[in-house]
Amino acid sequence: MSRPASFSIARDPLPDLEQKQTALSYLNEAWAEARHEGVDGDCLAQASLFTALAELVSTYGEDAVAKFAEGLSARVRNGEFSLKLAKQ
Repeated sequence: MSRPASFSIARDPLPDLEQKQTALSYLNEAWAEARHEGVDGDCLAQASLFTALAELVSTYGEDAVAKFAEGLSARVRNGEFSLKLAKQ
């Protein structure tokens, strides 16, 4: 019996690091497109944080995400989220 021409073979899931890199690429493209359309960066950031936290809550629950969020202030102060230009 032959398979229909539109049949696609399921791929193995990407490794975790590759999934994160792919997701970041998609988000960067969407961000750039929204900025091009005139959406303010602060609005994008707040909407992104809301969406990310909502996804984490639906996956891990409110208590786990609250515990994760408690550690964010120290990570921000330590520069973990600062974009630094490499000095040449």
